[in-house]
Amino acid sequence: MKSAKKLIIVLFVVYLFIPNAGFCQSTEAKNTAQDKVLLAAREIIKAAKTCALITIDEDGNTRVRTMDPFQPEENFTIWLGTNANSRKVVQIKNHPQVSLYYLDSDASGYVVIQGTAELINDSKEKDKRWKKEWEAFYPNKTDNYLLIKITPQWLEVSSTTRGIYSDPQTWQPPRIEFD
Repeated sequence: MKSAKKLIIVLFVVYLFIPNAGFCQSTEAKNTAQDKVLLAAREIIKAAKTCALITIDEDGNTRVRTMDPFQPEENFTIWLGTNANSRKVVQIKNHPQVSLYYLDSDASGYVVIQGTAELINDSKEKDKRWKKEWEAFYPNKTDNYLLIKITPQWLEVSSTTRGIYSDPQTWQPPRIEFD
């Protein structure tokens, strides 16, 4: 009888330390929610076609302009093209923290990406990320065309049509952190 009680106690203690879906947060549920947010972000970015790039100028003021971005890479790295002599190039050199804002095509949601911008002047990368409709803007593509690579730190998504809701009290949208 004593050995049966000991066995029951040992099994009970072991049971407490084994992950159990009934007693701990489900990683699968968390990943599913994160996947839903990331899918919504991709859909909104694709539908938006353009985005707003927000930089900080030499006086500490925000500067916003409309950009024609490439679709995000798998890890949500975003590439943009710009004129090498533009103000945003100087602003990025001085303060590489930037934000991107995408408004859904039906204005029902948005994506904000906060990241670090890097200026890329590699000819292979520039050829890879070129849009024929840009020819008029860059008559000297070699010297005037420059890439901006934005590595995301985090993104936020709000989209009621996709079932992505902000916190009802703080209005904070779901946020995904990147490594």
